[in-house]
Amino acid sequence: MSMRVLHVLDHSIPLHSGYTFRTRAILREQRKLGWQTFHVTSPKHTAASASEEDVDGLHFYRTPAPEAAARLPGIAEVAIMRQLERRLAEVAAAVRPDLLHAHSPVLDAIPALRVGRRLGIPVVYEVRAFWEDAAVDHGTTTEGSLRYRLTRRLETHALRQAAHVFTICEGLRRDIVARGIAGGKVTVIPNAVDIDAFEPGGLPDEALKSRLGLAGATVVGFIGSFYAYEGLDLLLDALPALLQRRPELRVLLVGGGPQQAALEQQAQRLGLADKVVFTGRVPHAEVQRYYDLVDVLAYPRHSMRLTELVTPLKPLEAMAQGRLLVASDVGGHRELIHHGETGWLFKAGDTAALAAAIDQLLARRDQWPALRRAGREFVERERNWAASVARYAPVFERLVGHRA
Repeated sequence: MSMRVLHVLDHSIPLHSGYTFRTRAILREQRKLGWQTFHVTSPKHTAASASEEDVDGLHFYRTPAPEAAARLPGIAEVAIMRQLERRLAEVAAAVRPDLLHAHSPVLDAIPALRVGRRLGIPVVYEVRAFWEDAAVDHGTTTEGSLRYRLTRRLETHALRQAAHVFTICEGLRRDIVARGIAGGKVTVIPNAVDIDAFEPGGLPDEALKSRLGLAGATVVGFIGSFYAYEGLDLLLDALPALLQRRPELRVLLVGGGPQQAALEQQAQRLGLADKVVFTGRVPHAEVQRYYDLVDVLAYPRHSMRLTELVTPLKPLEAMAQGRLLVASDVGGHRELIHHGETGWLFKAGDTAALAAAIDQLLARRDQWPALRRAGREFVERERNWAASVARYAPVFERLVGHRA
């Protein structure tokens, strides 16, 4: 059936993030199902140059930032929600959607629920991560603080009020059901990858390799943002033990982020400055060349609520390229990686276990082709966007049918 879906988003393309890439894939596949999609971004999309914009063939309605919002905790958030609610009511009146599809954080869900109730439009809420857990990782609150508890309560309220809840993985689904939300009301739309956008890995560019001082080295690498939860500190701590066994080993860190200075200092302190290569951020078009330099990708995430509950995109992208990977056994990784089949898992937070896992994987060169193939096949079979997004259809059709 033809359907008009109005999406309520935190931010969108042209900004680049895992959030915007997932959104773009969802919109593309929903349109392939014959649905019309409309898109409103919150005041937190700060890159807007006009009140409406076209980006990559998608039309976005932007929401202006509230007038100088107070910096008191809670006041700024209330101002953001009010502003979004006003803009959403305007857009909904103009485009007359059959359904409102609100995406994380809860600051998007509350305005959508209010507008939906007023206009008699069903609202679904898609949880990609819990806002309170992201805030803990960024250091703006602590688990169990007043702000944390209030946000959690607001989140649970939104989950109860929504006509249906979607989320990105089983870890988050379990957490939502544990809050008293009926299991039948929660559907997983798994993160996926555009399989066509990823070619199985090519040969290393030897000129680039020697320019980075990696000629003749075995390279363990990480490509992405340097957040504390990624556990890159653990990788550096594991390096001295690895170098004793494999003196030709080097670590390549491509990207940047909040932990960059701390990691550079750690490499100095461990006397490893010449064994760890920091490239800084590289242009999106160049990333593939850096992937091709890496023998084993490392995802040593620390165990915390965020990493135990949420599945990351990076390992999926690595598998799509037929890469070899070592990852900590946090819940988000266990949901994606089968140990010894599509990758190598080690005990989270354990330096010796990480060093042993990398050493074992490097020693089992005869298993590499099978690991690469199994990873690629898993993504093709279970983690493609068409299969993920098809899961919305029965729910949307039921809700819109009820309304009709």
